[in-house]
Amino acid sequence: MSTDCSEQAMGPGDTDLDREQLAGETHDPPVTNWTTDVRQSWGKKLEFVLACIGYSVGLGNVWRFPYLSYSSGGGAFLIPFFLMLIICGIPLMYMELAIGQYTRQGPIGAIGKLCPFFKGAGLATVVVSYLFTTYYNIIITWSFYYLFNTFTSLLPWTHCNHTWSSPTCWDSGSVNTTAPNNTISPTENFFMNSLLQKTPRMEEQGVIRWELVLLLMLCWLLVYFCIWKGPKSTGKVVYVTAIFPYIVLFILLIRGVTLPGAKEGILFFIKPKWYQLADAKVWMNAAIQNFNSLGIAFGGLITMSSYNKFSNNIIKDVICLALIDAFTCIMAGFAIFSILGALAVSQGKTVEDVVTEGPGLVFIIYPQAFSEMPVAQLFAFLFFLMLICLGIDSQFAGVEVVVTALQDHFAPQIKKYLKRKELLVLLVCLLSFLGGLPNVTQGGIYFFQLIDRYAAGVSVMYLAFFEVIAVTWFYGAKRLGRNIQEMTGNAPSFFFILCWYYVSPLFILAILIFSMVQYSDLEVGGYVYPKWAIGIGWFITSLSLVCIPLGMIDAVYNSKGNNLWQKFRNSLTSPIMEESMTMELCNKERSRPNLDTLKASTM
Repeated sequence: MSTDCSEQAMGPGDTDLDREQLAGETHDPPVTNWTTDVRQSWGKKLEFVLACIGYSVGLGNVWRFPYLSYSSGGGAFLIPFFLMLIICGIPLMYMELAIGQYTRQGPIGAIGKLCPFFKGAGLATVVVSYLFTTYYNIIITWSFYYLFNTFTSLLPWTHCNHTWSSPTCWDSGSVNTTAPNNTISPTENFFMNSLLQKTPRMEEQGVIRWELVLLLMLCWLLVYFCIWKGPKSTGKVVYVTAIFPYIVLFILLIRGVTLPGAKEGILFFIKPKWYQLADAKVWMNAAIQNFNSLGIAFGGLITMSSYNKFSNNIIKDVICLALIDAFTCIMAGFAIFSILGALAVSQGKTVEDVVTEGPGLVFIIYPQAFSEMPVAQLFAFLFFLMLICLGIDSQFAGVEVVVTALQDHFAPQIKKYLKRKELLVLLVCLLSFLGGLPNVTQGGIYFFQLIDRYAAGVSVMYLAFFEVIAVTWFYGAKRLGRNIQEMTGNAPSFFFILCWYYVSPLFILAILIFSMVQYSDLEVGGYVYPKWAIGIGWFITSLSLVCIPLGMIDAVYNSKGNNLWQKFRNSLTSPIMEESMTMELCNKERSRPNLDTLKASTM
């Protein structure tokens, strides 16, 4: 460790420009090329907050939480949900925002600076984010398909009079009889036979759906032009993509509660089933919902906070974002179940008969509910535009994680071939587009569900565990607290230190153990995936998890030391800690009285 005190000691996120500015030099505003190492910042604090809201509040708030709440105890589910938010969600969000802002690095650089031995966990989050972007845009593609089909006098999912309709399609409006067995509704008919053109088995992938390919390309063009300038462009777009969904959700809520049957739907949603609190699976679902909804261990929070000002007050952001996310989940639940209650009454069914989760809720059940409303085209248009906004700003963060990681960690290699950041963003978007093509074949839905389960499922919990262990146990929760105090002037409370050290890691470990005990092969809608497909799924999972041991090996190999034990110990030492020790030695050296000066003064 060098103790040369001839240069001004700098913080972990300082750049060459910072040093020059300390010397009194000024510079023009940074540009988006790599002729300088200047890191961009958010134009306004509000842009950062909106970007985080857009990242955290996604499609899962609309289609996963309401069903999860109903199936996991109704109103009683809010107890484990908010408890997990307080002891796991908020502390881990606080931790990720803090390390991103302090190091001013993406996931690889941030975790690598705190504990090089675990830098592979940062790389793993980048891999997960890339896999996430390849299939998440498929949902936006489907939303565009529905959106463009709202520009008709008669919505195509309201009847069965199509050449592509299934023989089992049954239109309740065409005859005054009860639906026979083994029939499908017009909305399900549209989803399965017009949008997906679904094959019977995963082995039969069919042909490429060129309509969906073009829409997928449209989605990626939108993502590219929204983020190609980094925070400067993303910060402007999120004013629309983060705020507009709340306007639509509020409209749907007001419309929903005025429909006949809305009361039954809402009561069905909030009626507590206290006995389900004794089920460990309910608590696991509450924790997983918080992780997925807040975007923990995906790298997005670290990446976005790395563009913050060093003195930004993180705790205010954390509380604000957590409350908004929880409020959105509950608001979406009321909006959705009020409309489901109305749909159930109109069909003479119970709410339990019409409720479902995932894509089926937003692409089958909800369009069916809209078709029975006045001005159905308008409500359908607003709803699918809302889905596009919810999805696309989550995509912003996913792509930015990959781009930022490449910029921060592999800049010398990439600079050799690319001169501008826009070209790197274009390359990442192109690779993600190509990675998403298997999802737009006639059998693409099978691959979509497979990668959804194995790419961003259990692997995220493993990453969260290694991340929190690296930061709080090896770097030190108290040291992180001092870093936060250095940035904001206020140290985190004892509650956060306790959660970082013990509570959050133990709960994550418990969830991992429970998920392994309760593991079952993927089955969707009665279709059991073949063993070879499950093998592909675990291979997808391993793409991220293998980064952790590889990162450990690389850290030990590249650490200083005369033997393996010394290299291992040094790989656990944070470069930030070494810089702090150097600074302390320099300060002591500067504070010593100069002997020559003392001699001169005594003569």
